[in-house]
Amino acid sequence: MDSKALITAYYAAFNAGRTDEMLSYLHDDVEHHVNEGGIRRGKEKFAEFNAHMTRCYREVLTDIVIFANEAGDRAAAEFVVNGTYLATDEGLPEARGQKYVLPAGTFFTIRNGKIARVTTYYNLTDWTRQVSA
Repeated sequence: MDSKALITAYYAAFNAGRTDEMLSYLHDDVEHHVNEGGIRRGKEKFAEFNAHMTRCYREVLTDIVIFANEAGDRAAAEFVVNGTYLATDEGLPEARGQKYVLPAGTFFTIRNGKIARVTTYYNLTDWTRQVSA
Protein backbone atom coordinates (compact mmCIF):
# COMPACT_ATOMS: atom_id res chain seq x y z
CA MET A 1 0.00 0.00 0.00
CA ASP A 2 1.37 3.44 -0.84
CA SER A 3 2.00 5.99 1.90
CA LYS A 4 -1.19 8.00 1.27
CA ALA A 5 -3.31 4.84 1.43
CA LEU A 6 -1.48 3.79 4.62
CA ILE A 7 -2.22 7.10 6.35
CA THR A 8 -5.82 7.05 5.08
CA ALA A 9 -6.31 3.56 6.58
CA TYR A 10 -4.66 4.66 9.84
CA TYR A 11 -7.07 7.59 10.23
CA ALA A 12 -10.09 5.54 9.17
CA ALA A 13 -9.26 3.15 12.02
CA PHE A 14 -8.84 6.11 14.41
CA ASN A 15 -12.20 7.60 13.47
CA ALA A 16 -13.90 4.21 13.89
CA GLY A 17 -12.32 3.74 17.34
CA ARG A 18 -10.39 0.67 16.18
CA THR A 19 -7.14 1.36 18.04
CA ASP A 20 -5.95 -2.25 17.67
CA GLU A 21 -6.20 -1.85 13.90
CA MET A 22 -4.18 1.36 14.12
CA LEU A 23 -1.36 -0.69 15.65
CA SER A 24 -1.29 -2.93 12.57
CA TYR A 25 -0.17 0.05 10.46
CA LEU A 26 2.77 0.82 12.76
CA HIS A 27 6.34 -0.37 12.48
CA ASP A 28 7.40 -2.40 15.54
CA ASP A 29 9.95 0.31 16.41
CA VAL A 30 7.53 3.23 15.95
CA GLU A 31 8.46 6.53 17.58
CA HIS A 32 5.50 8.55 18.80
CA HIS A 33 6.40 12.20 19.38
CA VAL A 34 3.62 13.49 21.63
CA ASN A 35 2.54 17.13 21.31
CA GLU A 36 4.52 19.13 23.89
CA GLY A 37 5.68 15.87 25.45
CA GLY A 38 8.25 13.14 25.17
CA ILE A 39 8.89 10.36 22.70
CA ARG A 40 7.23 6.99 23.22
CA ARG A 41 9.01 4.11 21.48
CA GLY A 42 7.39 0.88 20.34
CA LYS A 43 3.88 -0.38 19.72
CA GLU A 44 3.28 -1.19 23.40
CA LYS A 45 3.80 2.45 24.43
CA PHE A 46 1.60 3.58 21.54
CA ALA A 47 -1.14 1.18 22.68
CA GLU A 48 -0.88 2.55 26.25
CA PHE A 49 -1.23 6.09 24.90
CA ASN A 50 -4.29 5.09 22.86
CA ALA A 51 -5.93 3.50 25.92
CA HIS A 52 -5.35 6.67 27.93
CA MET A 53 -6.69 8.88 25.14
CA THR A 54 -9.78 6.67 24.69
CA ARG A 55 -10.53 7.01 28.41
CA CYS A 56 -10.15 10.80 28.45
CA TYR A 57 -11.31 11.90 24.99
CA ARG A 58 -13.73 10.98 22.21
CA GLU A 59 -12.46 12.45 18.94
CA VAL A 60 -13.34 12.33 15.28
CA LEU A 61 -11.08 13.86 12.66
CA THR A 62 -12.61 15.72 9.72
CA ASP A 63 -11.30 17.66 6.73
CA ILE A 64 -8.30 15.31 6.52
CA VAL A 65 -5.79 16.20 3.80
CA ILE A 66 -2.85 13.84 3.32
CA PHE A 67 0.44 14.75 1.66
CA ALA A 68 3.31 12.43 0.75
CA ASN A 69 6.70 12.80 -0.87
CA GLU A 70 7.51 10.98 -4.11
CA ALA A 71 9.76 8.46 -2.38
CA GLY A 72 6.86 7.44 -0.13
CA ASP A 73 8.94 7.54 3.04
CA ARG A 74 7.49 10.75 4.49
CA ALA A 75 3.93 11.96 4.78
CA ALA A 76 1.86 14.55 6.58
CA ALA A 77 -1.80 15.10 7.37
CA GLU A 78 -3.75 18.21 8.26
CA PHE A 79 -7.17 17.85 9.87
CA VAL A 80 -9.71 19.20 12.34
CA VAL A 81 -10.18 17.42 15.67
CA ASN A 82 -13.82 17.38 16.81
CA GLY A 83 -13.74 16.15 20.38
CA THR A 84 -15.40 15.66 23.71
CA TYR A 85 -13.38 15.79 26.92
CA LEU A 86 -14.63 12.75 28.86
CA ALA A 87 -12.36 12.30 31.89
CA THR A 88 -9.90 14.68 33.54
CA ASP A 89 -6.39 14.24 32.17
CA GLU A 90 -3.60 14.79 34.71
CA GLY A 91 -2.38 18.39 34.80
CA LEU A 92 -5.23 19.65 32.59
CA PRO A 93 -8.57 21.34 33.36
CA GLU A 94 -11.38 19.28 34.86
CA ALA A 95 -13.42 17.30 32.34
CA ARG A 96 -17.15 17.94 32.24
CA GLY A 97 -18.01 16.64 28.77
CA GLN A 98 -16.78 19.82 27.08
CA LYS A 99 -16.73 19.91 23.27
CA TYR A 100 -13.79 21.29 21.31
CA VAL A 101 -12.80 21.86 17.69
CA LEU A 102 -9.10 22.13 17.03
CA PRO A 103 -6.95 22.25 13.89
CA ALA A 104 -4.02 19.83 14.04
CA GLY A 105 -1.42 18.11 11.94
CA THR A 106 0.75 15.03 12.00
CA PHE A 107 4.05 14.18 10.34
CA PHE A 108 4.95 10.58 9.50
CA THR A 109 8.01 8.59 8.55
CA ILE A 110 7.26 5.41 6.58
CA ARG A 111 9.63 2.44 6.68
CA ASN A 112 9.06 -0.97 5.09
CA GLY A 113 5.42 -0.08 4.37
CA LYS A 114 4.67 0.78 8.02
CA ILE A 115 4.45 4.01 10.00
CA ALA A 116 7.77 4.40 11.84
CA ARG A 117 7.23 7.91 13.28
CA VAL A 118 4.12 9.82 14.32
CA THR A 119 4.59 13.47 15.34
CA THR A 120 1.36 15.34 16.11
CA TYR A 121 0.99 19.07 16.68
CA TYR A 122 -1.93 21.16 17.90
CA ASN A 123 -2.36 24.33 19.90
CA LEU A 124 -2.66 23.23 23.53
CA THR A 125 -3.42 26.81 24.64
CA ASP A 126 -6.40 26.94 22.25
CA TRP A 127 -7.63 23.53 23.50
CA THR A 128 -7.29 24.66 27.13
CA ARG A 129 -9.22 27.85 26.40
CA GLN A 130 -12.02 25.88 24.77
CA VAL A 131 -12.44 23.35 27.58
CA SER A 132 -12.10 26.02 30.28
CA ALA A 133 -14.85 28.27 28.87
